[in-house]
Amino acid sequence: MHLGESSVSLAIKDLTASREFCEAIGFETLGGDAEAGWLMLKSGDTWLGLFQGMFENNTLTFNPGWDQSAQPLEAFMDVRAIQEELKSKGLTLDVETDPDGAGPAHIVLTDPDGNPVLIDQHR
Repeated sequence: MHLGESSVSLAIKDLTASREFCEAIGFETLGGDAEAGWLMLKSGDTWLGLFQGMFENNTLTFNPGWDQSAQPLEAFMDVRAIQEELKSKGLTLDVETDPDGAGPAHIVLTDPDGNPVLIDQHR
C-alpha cells in the first residue's frame, strides 16, 4: 500500500508569524490561500502545511495521486482502496468515504498516540 506524498499539517495560531518562521529556516511558500488560513511550504522533499483555525491538532497528511513535487501521478492507489485495505487490517477510521465514489475524497484515522492521520486525495 502506498499512501502518496506526505506532509505535516500544523495547527497554527498565527499564519503570518508561522510562515515567516518557516521561511527563515529554509522553507519556501509554494501554494495555498492565506485569506482562507492555509499555506503549503516546501524545503527539499519536505512539505509543511500551515493551517490556522482548521485543525485542532497537528496532523500527518498523505495525498494519493501526487508525487514529491505535488504533480499528478498516472497510476496511484485510490483512497477508497486504501480505506478498504486499512479496514481489512482491523483499523478503525474516524472519517470514511463512500466506497463506491470516485475522484477527490478523504479518510481520517488516529494512531495509537492520538495523532490524526489524514489521507486526502485531490484527484
